[in-house]
Amino acid sequence: MELAHSLLLNEEAYNQLGEFKKAEFVFEWLRFLEKLLPATSRADIREKQSKLVEQLVSLLTSSPGPPARQLIAKNLAIVYSSGDIFSVHQTIDKCNELIRSKDDSPSYLPTKLAAVVCLGYLYKKLGRILGNSFLDTVGNILKAMKNAESQGRYEIMLSLQNILKGLGAAAIPCHRDIYKAARSCLMDRSMAVRCAAAKCLLELQSEAMFMWSTDLDSVVTLCFKSFEGSSYDVRMAVSKLLGCVLVSAVTSKQGTASSRQNVRKISFEEALDLLGTGFLRGSSGFLRTSGDILKGTSSVSRDVRVGVTQAYVVFISTLGGQWLERNFSALLSHVLDLVSQSQPKAIQTQLDAICCRRCISFILRATVGGLLGEKAQIATAKEICQAIWKLKKVVDAATSDCNVETRVGTTDVITSQNMLICALEELGNIIYGLGTTAAPVLQDSSTGVLDAVISVILHPSISVQLAAAWCLRCIAVALPCFLSPLLDRCVERLTALKSSPEAVTGYSFAIAALLGTVKQCTLGIPHCKGKVIMTVAEDLLRSASQNSRISIQRMQSGWLLIAALMTLGPAVVQHHLPRMLLLWKCAFPLSPKDLETEKSRGDSFTWQVTLESRAGALCAVKSFILHCGGLLTDEVIQRLLPPIPYAIDLLTLLPSLNKTYGNPLKPSSVNYRKRLYELLTLLPPKTYEGNFSAVLKELVLDLTQSDNQMVASAAYLPSLSHQNEFALLGPPLQETEHRFIEEQLLLVHSIAGGSLEYDPYSVYERAADSDSVPKPLPTTISIINAATHLFGVIFAHIIVQQNVMSAFSTVLKHLASCKGNLGSEDIRSSALALVMSALESSNPLLRCSAAESLARLAQVVADSTFTAGLAQISFDKLKSARDVISRTGHSLALGSLYKYLGGISSSQHLNACVGILYTLSQDSTSPEVQTWALHSLSLIIDSAGPLYHVHVESTLSLVLMLLLTVPPAYAEVHQSLGRCLNALIATLGPELQGSSTTVSALRASCLLSCTVMQDNPDCLVQAQAISCLQQLHMFAPRHVNLSSLVRGLCVNLSSSYLLLRRAVLACLHQLVQREAAEVSEHAVALAKDSKEDFNPSAEVGLEGALLSLLDKELDPKLCQDIRETLTHMLISMAVEKLSFWLKLCKDVLAASADFTTVASVDTTQEEEVAHTDDELALALENDERFHPFLHPRWSTRVFAAECVCKIISQCENAGNAHFDIALAQEMKQRDSRDDFLVLHLADLIRMAFMAATDHSDHLRLSGLQMLLVLIRKFAAVPEPEFPGHVILEQYQANVGAALRPAFSPETPPDVTAKACQVCSAWIASGVVNDLNDLQRVHQLLVTSLIKVQAGKEAQSQLYNEATSTMETLAVLKAWAEVYIVAVERQKKQSNISRLLFATNIREESDRDQTSSVDDLLQLVQADLGNLSKLWLAALQDFALLTLPLEYISQLPIEGGAFYTAETIENSRPHYQNSWALILYATALWLTNTGFLIGDSDEGLTNLSRPVTPTTMCQDSTSKAAVKSPEDVNTERFHLILGISVEFLCSPRSDAAMEDITSCLHALQAMLDVPWPRTKIGSDQELSVELLNVLHRLILTRESPDIQLAALEVVQHILFAAQEHVKEKRRSAEVDDGAEEKETLPEFGEGKDTGGLIPGKSLVFATLEMCMCILVRQLPQLNPKITGSPGITAGKPQLLSETGSKLVSAALGILSDVPGVCSPEGSIAVLPTILYLIIGVLRETAVKLPTGQIPLTVAASLQALKGVLSSPMARAEKSRAAWNELLCSALVSILNFWNQDGAHQELDQSSLLAAITVFILSASPEVTTVECLQMSCIEKFKSAMESKDPVIQLKCYQLLLTIFQYPNKAISYPYIQSLAASIVNKLQETEKAKPENSAELQVIQEGIKVVAAIIPLAQEEHRSQLVACFLPILISFLLDENALGSATNSARSLHEFALQYLMQIGPQYSSVFKKLMAASPPMKARLESAVKGNQESIKDKTSPRHSKNPGKSASIQLKTNFL
Repeated sequence: MELAHSLLLNEEAYNQLGEFKKAEFVFEWLRFLEKLLPATSRADIREKQSKLVEQLVSLLTSSPGPPARQLIAKNLAIVYSSGDIFSVHQTIDKCNELIRSKDDSPSYLPTKLAAVVCLGYLYKKLGRILGNSFLDTVGNILKAMKNAESQGRYEIMLSLQNILKGLGAAAIPCHRDIYKAARSCLMDRSMAVRCAAAKCLLELQSEAMFMWSTDLDSVVTLCFKSFEGSSYDVRMAVSKLLGCVLVSAVTSKQGTASSRQNVRKISFEEALDLLGTGFLRGSSGFLRTSGDILKGTSSVSRDVRVGVTQAYVVFISTLGGQWLERNFSALLSHVLDLVSQSQPKAIQTQLDAICCRRCISFILRATVGGLLGEKAQIATAKEICQAIWKLKKVVDAATSDCNVETRVGTTDVITSQNMLICALEELGNIIYGLGTTAAPVLQDSSTGVLDAVISVILHPSISVQLAAAWCLRCIAVALPCFLSPLLDRCVERLTALKSSPEAVTGYSFAIAALLGTVKQCTLGIPHCKGKVIMTVAEDLLRSASQNSRISIQRMQSGWLLIAALMTLGPAVVQHHLPRMLLLWKCAFPLSPKDLETEKSRGDSFTWQVTLESRAGALCAVKSFILHCGGLLTDEVIQRLLPPIPYAIDLLTLLPSLNKTYGNPLKPSSVNYRKRLYELLTLLPPKTYEGNFSAVLKELVLDLTQSDNQMVASAAYLPSLSHQNEFALLGPPLQETEHRFIEEQLLLVHSIAGGSLEYDPYSVYERAADSDSVPKPLPTTISIINAATHLFGVIFAHIIVQQNVMSAFSTVLKHLASCKGNLGSEDIRSSALALVMSALESSNPLLRCSAAESLARLAQVVADSTFTAGLAQISFDKLKSARDVISRTGHSLALGSLYKYLGGISSSQHLNACVGILYTLSQDSTSPEVQTWALHSLSLIIDSAGPLYHVHVESTLSLVLMLLLTVPPAYAEVHQSLGRCLNALIATLGPELQGSSTTVSALRASCLLSCTVMQDNPDCLVQAQAISCLQQLHMFAPRHVNLSSLVRGLCVNLSSSYLLLRRAVLACLHQLVQREAAEVSEHAVALAKDSKEDFNPSAEVGLEGALLSLLDKELDPKLCQDIRETLTHMLISMAVEKLSFWLKLCKDVLAASADFTTVASVDTTQEEEVAHTDDELALALENDERFHPFLHPRWSTRVFAAECVCKIISQCENAGNAHFDIALAQEMKQRDSRDDFLVLHLADLIRMAFMAATDHSDHLRLSGLQMLLVLIRKFAAVPEPEFPGHVILEQYQANVGAALRPAFSPETPPDVTAKACQVCSAWIASGVVNDLNDLQRVHQLLVTSLIKVQAGKEAQSQLYNEATSTMETLAVLKAWAEVYIVAVERQKKQSNISRLLFATNIREESDRDQTSSVDDLLQLVQADLGNLSKLWLAALQDFALLTLPLEYISQLPIEGGAFYTAETIENSRPHYQNSWALILYATALWLTNTGFLIGDSDEGLTNLSRPVTPTTMCQDSTSKAAVKSPEDVNTERFHLILGISVEFLCSPRSDAAMEDITSCLHALQAMLDVPWPRTKIGSDQELSVELLNVLHRLILTRESPDIQLAALEVVQHILFAAQEHVKEKRRSAEVDDGAEEKETLPEFGEGKDTGGLIPGKSLVFATLEMCMCILVRQLPQLNPKITGSPGITAGKPQLLSETGSKLVSAALGILSDVPGVCSPEGSIAVLPTILYLIIGVLRETAVKLPTGQIPLTVAASLQALKGVLSSPMARAEKSRAAWNELLCSALVSILNFWNQDGAHQELDQSSLLAAITVFILSASPEVTTVECLQMSCIEKFKSAMESKDPVIQLKCYQLLLTIFQYPNKAISYPYIQSLAASIVNKLQETEKAKPENSAELQVIQEGIKVVAAIIPLAQEEHRSQLVACFLPILISFLLDENALGSATNSARSLHEFALQYLMQIGPQYSSVFKKLMAASPPMKARLESAVKGNQESIKDKTSPRHSKNPGKSASIQLKTNFL
């Protein structure tokens, strides 16, 4: 293929290739040439032009295939436009000559077609440059068309389109001729030719005025005729033509160049009327003869009607949204008039009416839903409402008129019914789409939407009533606040008008529809509504027999209400289940005798009522089974079963009843059968086993009735055929945007598709995703569906075709899934005969189903011989048969067999299959055979997997050859080829990355095939090309050209074909996961290059294009794909392109019309200016062209708000600069390309504000969430320009204004709950400290609290009770958060104050800070009394709700404080969400009150609800005995402890870390006060349990915060136990008074024996915890790991900060353990404690360069000190044992020096410190052991000799503390041994002066030590010591000359020595004087030093005073200030 990449065709390489390879080679060259020519210079092209043209023309004459001829033509056009144009006429003449040729042989046809195509492209590219030659060319082409076959006509039309495009207005002389030719082609029998003609005429109409002026009527009629018998593509093309022609006629401007022609301009209304004639009269249009009208014969064919419907949409869409806004009323009255019965010919039957209604709905949905923004839709909804009122008046006038003329009235009623249905459905759709933004429409009393809809409910037609009910349902889903009031209103009207049949049915439909919405509304309805409706339903059923006039209606309505009630789910239904089961039981006879008496007694009417009633009962039970699976216990099933046999008996009676009573009974009996079948399908078959034969007989009847055959295939087979097979059945079965109307054309005979009136019970079910309203099929069809499914479940023995075929398919499916078999040989052969006959049916649907059944049959029989036999039958048939039907059916059978059996077990079968299908797929005489064979081949490739590898190469060649040769008109063949290619790429998989020649060739073929498919005119083929390229990109990304792929995707992004858009998005979704940035760049680059056919503009890029597509797109799956694609792009690129993404989101959020007003409103204002909606709907027209997003829908705005939150989280991962304004500004100055989130804060706040104050509740929630995220992320960011302030402070007005609307009374509870969360986050963030500013937001929380205190009476009755639980708990949680923060701040502040007090400094700013903290606490304090009670109540509720199921009977019957018994399940999540913070707040409150209780009913005066339903802190008015404060305290203590332990025992894996931390903090807070500590301390079991829970928590949660908090709780528990032990000892001592202490009982763990019992011992549990923490951080402490019993000599390690904290906390706990033990117990635990403490010391004593001690070492020393000073060390019973153990410990520490190499690794300072702790804290019995003492002294000596000044310094410091120790027995040996050494060291330093600060510190410390020894020496030695010391000090002095030039160290030493001399000299004056006298040099040196010192002091102070006396004062002041 590389040889094809040159400017000229490599003829040498070309000639060596075989025939097919030549075609491939040429195509590759042409494709390369097309890319190369635009990039080649004009000179290079001219140089080789003649040769190039010659080569191209010779290819033109060599019969090129369709893709090749397109490329030859394109390249010739590019050559002439880029090079010389001289020889172009020769080429044109050559083409004309080829076209004129008389050769009509098939082999010459491709050359002729190529010439036609070539002419088209030449004129398209060169246009008027070619002069008048076009006259001859067009004439020649048109002459050729007269004899051309369909391919020729197709290419000629497309070629003429290109010629017209190139010539523009110059082609006027030919317009008429072309028009005539295209007219005839528009009626062509070939659909492809019709499409091409439509495209040609579309191009023609842009210049040929006559088409939309003088000839307009004939063009319109022509289009109508073209719709007759058309395909989907033809309807698309012709409707576009028709729409555009009418747009030109309506919008044409007078006074154009040809103004002398009288241009006819028509109005919008006239254009609509023209379309209306086609809709009503079909293809005859205006030319209908009067004879037809008189005869009443013809009705409009459906395809014409569907085509015209599409034309309406094209016409209105092309005119645009603004035009539609202005002319909507005209459009509405026109389309409604189309379905009025005043057009008798349009609607002759109910089926016609349904079809027409669908078309009208489609027109309104596609235009209003697709073109208008929210404001315009609101105006539209009002218009529709006005229309409903007008129609309502007509009906009222007709029904109230009771005179003789009533007959006229009833026709008026019927006339209005279809108009009303369409209007109501569209009104419902608009409001549903608007969501909560539709509130203004419903609140506008002048429009009266609700009144209008409810008034229509009494319309005499059931269809209208159902439409009104559905409309109410849409309103309730959009605005859940209307759901409860609407239910109440309907129930009230139904009860009041019980005697009117219309009211009973209408209002019950409405109630059922509204009940169906509850599942979709998260806020639900009050629980009591279920009871009301059940009562109404029961009442209707009971009173049905009282009045025969309305008994049927009451029966139907009663059961409908019960069935709808079941959709509310188990929580509601369980309360009504007994009544429902009783009604069910009573609906059927109770015994066979009753059934007999019924038979003999009834008349026609009674039977009708009975059947309707029982059908209703069956439907109610079906609804129960579907929606309340949780209640289907064995017991309930047993109670459901008894009536079933009687129901089946009645089924068998129906035929005889129908005979007896005739037609009136038929509809009821069919309905009854259907309902019974549906119910039996849901019940387990075993439950009615005994009735199988009876049911089967009835099923056979239903499936085989002759009058049902018309209903057969199309209605239900699609649901049984495999999705893949839809491709064989044409586009209508595939998903398109027009499926809503196209479905009608599928349905054979007289079926028009579904409608609500066919099954009123579907009014409470959800519509399918693709439908706006449910579309149940007529009962005659749906009964076959029901029978088919039941037949599959039960299984059958009968053989009848059509319906049974699908039933049989279901049987086999059922058998295969349950591994069953077919039984006897007879059944198998009968089954085979049935399937084989169906396989050759003329109905393609049936052939598909039969092929699948054949494969399933083989699967069920599971016998390889049988399977091989089936395959052989098909092989033989395919070899011999020549008819299309057999060949298609059997070829698909082979594919299906392979698919279901995973390979026909041997490769030889595979070879045979592939061989036969190859042959069939090349049968160019029948495209249908090719399509089916290729489809079957794709199934085999898919199923064969790796087995297919041997055939891949040949299959790929076949696919490519067919793609290059099959005419594009046969789109279905190309689609099958696409499926084969897809399967082949999947089979090759990652092998496509290989570099071998074979793989390269395969890959090149795949890419070439994709290119051919991309250029195919059929959109479905293009979609397959994209999915093939997507797969190639997945397997071999380097070999797919991303730039051209992205270009192809962007061009098709806004295609009108849904499947193509889906393919584009699926591919983009994959690409952006790996290469988001590249895809985005390619899209922008292409947008800049391209002018016309490109969707993304360079400004908004691909991201903006996707966002605007998301806004317009209606397909839910596609919207989901767009969202996911954008999310991937955001995650990959948002940080790099921050401004771009934020601007994109801001544009979307700010683009809705009312934001231009909102954003400019001053945020501090309470009320915003409200514009009237009608003005707004037409506002901003002028700005539209500047705005990238026009009026985006609320769902798009919600997505934009979510994107902003995602951007913030992406920035959080990207670095600190995004949240630090000073750093961001600094980095921005360094590099202006950098961008940081904090710089966009103003925009972010503005976006959050816009979203939070929108009309849409969903958007408000997103806006509040965004605000919450911003507060949390930016609260701590300081404002550099105003130190002490934070950056968010300036936005407090915006935050307040965003929150305020959320607390208004009409706001839904979920929005208020979210706003509470934001309020508490704002107050707690500390952004605002000023009390006045805080109060604004605080006031919002206060109002909410008042609402909570008002109790259940004040609750909204609009929503489910669980929503008030949600709101209440949100309020309490918010207050809890604020209180927690206030208390924590106060605690922090008091700590700081204590520190400041200690250092005696006070600052003004701190005082401000303190006051702000106090302010916050003060704000909460006011409500704390009430809050605490509410918190306690909420906690008790939560505690009750967490009880296991077995205790459910103990729950209060009426519910808790904040939940009702019926809504327990719905309330649980809300408690789960808020309990943790409430628990913490309550614990803090109890701590702060010290568990001191005042009056028990204090503060309850403000509460109208009993705060706690059960016993806790009861009101003093209650009947229970008043409890003592002690009892109340105990209950509260156990409540908090119980909740905490229950949660911490097994926190769910998804439990938030915050919940666990809050829980631990609550326990900590509670144990901070004495009373709870006494409770815990005195109950050892409880303490141990708590420790075990905390131990488990530490094991399962890795978070250091959680582990630290848990350790703190352990510390508190231990402290409580210590207090308890001390208290017991103290009281025992007091009690025993003067008695001997020996007899005191032992307190503490271990008692007399010292034994600890695991599981019961507090000490053991504590040690376990500490051990767990220590071994996790330092595994080498575990002897099992190190393998040695002692502490090993490993290298010490430095732990992380969190690790150090954890270890330190654990050591702190360890040191407290002995305090809880008895003396014997303490002996038992001491070795462990010492081992762990010393082990940590050894493992973490790392030398730090700073000389500091690591945190863990400090903690070890502290712990060691704690242990050594424990009272147990001195207690009589334990002293000896302790001393022994402590000696051992000291030896262990001393031994650390002796370990090999350890002295280099270990920090000696730390070890010396440990020895010092021993010396100072242990009893003298330990430290005065001679060998130990000597060893310790040695260590100090060696440290003093160390070269490291840091160690020397530490050594001196420690010795100083030892020397000063009061116990002389301990300190003297050290002084005696070491004092001399220190003095010697100091004498040595006389000679070597200190060179740095470290050495200086050592000398200074040495001086301190010696100075400290002097007073301790005995009198006789003291003077000697002073006499030694003074000369050393004097030697450090400098004279006045040396002082100036001395180093800093020498000078410091001089001053230090002088200071000590001044102190010691006067103290020991005699020695001093004696020394001075003895040594004159020394005296002189001292005097000189003193004098020099005084001089330097004078120098420092005097100049300053003399020069500027005021300056020192100012400095002084500042110093004081600091």
